Amino acid sequence: MVDVIIPVYRPEEDKLMGLIEKLNAQTVKPDHVFFMQTLVSGEEDERVRKMLEKANHAVVTPVEKKNFDHGGTRNQGAALSKAEFMLFMTQDAVPVDKYLIEHMIHAMSSEKVATAYGRQLPDDQVGVIEHYTREFNYPAVSRTKSKEDLPELGIKTYFCSNVCAMYRKKVYDEMGGFVLHTIFNEDMIMAAGVIQAGYAIAYVAEAAVVHAHKYTYRQQFTRNFDLAVSQRQYREIFDGVESESEGMKLVKDTMKYLFRQGKWYLVPDLIFQSGFKFLGYRFGKKYDKLPLWLVRKFSMNKTYWRNAE
Repeated sequence: MVDVIIPVYRPEEDKLMGLIEKLNAQTVKPDHVFFMQTLVSGEEDERVRKMLEKANHAVVTPVEKKNFDHGGTRNQGAALSKAEFMLFMTQDAVPVDKYLIEHMIHAMSSEKVATAYGRQLPDDQVGVIEHYTREFNYPAVSRTKSKEDLPELGIKTYFCSNVCAMYRKKVYDEMGGFVLHTIFNEDMIMAAGVIQAGYAIAYVAEAAVVHAHKYTYRQQFTRNFDLAVSQRQYREIFDGVESESEGMKLVKDTMKYLFRQGKWYLVPDLIFQSGFKFLGYRFGKKYDKLPLWLVRKFSMNKTYWRNAE
């Protein structure tokens, strides 16, 4: 009924084991857990493989590092699946309970819903600002989105994250799978196709994973640079929806939250974070006007540009 597909590359071993233990405990058991393991070195690869094999019904598929691709590697995993539903996860997303898969499948009980994605909760290491950002992007209330929501939600209609996202295999195949050789954002590009094809996407707040990163200012810049590159490369999808106003709303709401919580001293940090995000996004939107050496410097995913001319 459901297969789980997880790309693996130099994982944090405690998080990976937490993920495996939670998957093994699910009330709805996956038929297979397909790990797409990017190879690094013999000794490390063998140690990680032994960890992966602790998952029930694990299938470990080696992937050469040079062949890893955000969309393509996930497509390889999907090609192994014959299940009705496919749950894509990342190696550092740890379910909060044993009901994750059950909640996700329930959200897709209507044939109109082609995709569902779960809530992402922060851990205790990421700080107040990232806590609020997670709450802003992943609220406690579930919602189903369709084409009719575009005037209200803008780009958030297409929001979906392969950190924890389930796809109806039939519709995934109809869409042709994830785009190949994308620097970033393969999940939102797929989600846009799903919406435009007349299907719906469910946000499932009850299906939660712990997943968050504490980025440096430079990392904020490079991540948003790559995000904007992907939107520029698929401008036929993203140019027609409002996006930057959502970022401004997040900054304003976060600032209000900090003052309400008596954390006003974090406002300079918020301003710097937001500034680096904004600059990265702006440069990314103009990446095709920049020299390649500078694009490589600005990008988080430097290997993507290896064969660029």
